[in-house]
Amino acid sequence: MLSHGQVVRLIFGLKLRELRQERGFTPAELARACDVSVSYLNEIEKGKKYPKADKILSLSKVLEVSYDQLTSLTLSRKLEPISELLQSDLLKEFPLEMFGLDPVRIVELISDAPAKMNAFIGTLFEIARNYEMRQEHFFLAALRSYQEMHDNYFEELEQDVRTFIGQEKLMVAAPFATRQLERVLTEKYGYTVDRTKLGEYASLGRLRSVFQPKTKRLLLRPGLTRAQEAFVLGRELAFNYLNLRERPYVNASFPVRSFDEVLNNFKASYFAGALLMEEENLTRDFQKLFAGKKWDPSAFLDLITKYDVSPEMFMQRITNLLPRHFGLQSLFFLRFDQANAKAGFLLTKELHLSRLHNPHGNELHEHYCRRWVSLRLISELRQEPLSGTPNTAISAQRSHYFGTDDEYLCLTLARAGAPDEPAVSVTVGLLCDDNLKQKVSFLDDPAIPVRIVNETCERCAIYDCEVRAAAPIEIERKQRTQEIEAAIATLVNGG
Repeated sequence: MLSHGQVVRLIFGLKLRELRQERGFTPAELARACDVSVSYLNEIEKGKKYPKADKILSLSKVLEVSYDQLTSLTLSRKLEPISELLQSDLLKEFPLEMFGLDPVRIVELISDAPAKMNAFIGTLFEIARNYEMRQEHFFLAALRSYQEMHDNYFEELEQDVRTFIGQEKLMVAAPFATRQLERVLTEKYGYTVDRTKLGEYASLGRLRSVFQPKTKRLLLRPGLTRAQEAFVLGRELAFNYLNLRERPYVNASFPVRSFDEVLNNFKASYFAGALLMEEENLTRDFQKLFAGKKWDPSAFLDLITKYDVSPEMFMQRITNLLPRHFGLQSLFFLRFDQANAKAGFLLTKELHLSRLHNPHGNELHEHYCRRWVSLRLISELRQEPLSGTPNTAISAQRSHYFGTDDEYLCLTLARAGAPDEPAVSVTVGLLCDDNLKQKVSFLDDPAIPVRIVNETCERCAIYDCEVRAAAPIEIERKQRTQEIEAAIATLVNGG
């Protein structure tokens, strides 16, 4: 992360270089006029050094600007994008070191070619504004990249869980006993657990928990499932055991304050999942599941019942273990939400390992392909009669992407209630290659349908699609453009 001092030095250096060039001084001429060495002036302009007050005064006199003007953090209009970036919370908080980037090198790139970097940064800001991208989008994208760098498996966190279990003498047999977590929270960390107060706030209906740091009081919404409560308690234990100070105090996705908050929330959630679904046991269970010659959806659902966790927790956990223990690195995870039966589908969570697999999120307000099992299963559940509780189902599909050689085994869990209630699906997609054929014995089971799919209806050339939700306007627009280009080429060539 760039420190405040680095930002100040870089802005001063950029401003000094710009003024020197505007006044027509070479580095040697300005250095001589101010009684400093050329190498020292070069380090100032690159943001590596910040001159003392007497040298700043000398520079200001030679360049014919005031002392305050030279030391202010305001750059000229043509360098405003660089100034905006350098002084934004985004760059100050972005974890450059986590991605192997040296902040000093970033500074050098900007100072070496300020005009080109300014144009590049200005372009990024314009794209971000056009697509309504907020700071939290960058932080969440950075987190996903961090997960992808590590194949979404974090040995240190897995070891932390094992150590914690040993220290607290916890029983890990599935389903994990929630009372153990509450005991450690109250006895070791001084928590008070309140299961009534949050229920008084009807407007916070979707909020499962609130932590009050001053009193160490954890408010749980009445009526949480055992799985939901276990995850909240496990996450709270992680914040304390891992000493994660910068953290959210609610379970919902409220505006993000910093990248550290995003990263720490991920670590705590990972810890909770690893605690409730112990690594060795779940890996053995999946080895048995994959060894079956037939696709057995009931066996899959039995595992969720065995560990007594939510479908999303279960599916996210297997994205930790499949790359590590089965060598299945080419996978994706998706969560789709639908507010009610008449609403569109929103891709609210995604993770791609090894490459950017399809499908993936877009901000184009287009209609995702209804042939995806993720959306099909929600639609099918919407048609089933309700028996008091939301319907839950699992399905498998081999999705072959139109016009490509890419095919994925997609395993989807979905839940849907009444037409005016929300629905959700979670999907893990595994690239169908030789490695998958060796690890998953039921891959060629005829009971698993194979469907040709695409990205969005607007960009799909499958004209006879029975579930199309929008016309292929982007395909048609592209065809018109090609026709115009062909006509122009004919005219240019004298046709």
